[in-house]
Amino acid sequence: MADVADLEKLSSKELHDRAVKYAVRHGDVRFLWRLLEQIPAAEAATGNVDESAADIKYVLPMLDDYVHAGDGEIAEVLRPMYVEYLSKHD
Repeated sequence: MADVADLEKLSSKELHDRAVKYAVRHGDVRFLWRLLEQIPAAEAATGNVDESAADIKYVLPMLDDYVHAGDGEIAEVLRPMYVEYLSKHD
């Protein structure tokens, strides 16, 4: 398990990359699906309500968002999810 204090020192992009890499390497589809479910809410939290609505309706845009969930404001909103996951599994 990773120390939460150490994880908090990482950028949101680094947290995203580590969490996704770990989940892919260990076949943790549950985490990856949870991430996909959280992206529309993260989009809305950054003020991107139109993108959030589109994500809910269409799977392919969600997959694209998954690829970019470690970037910018979206990564900042999803940061607690990455820290929680990595503190249990990394």
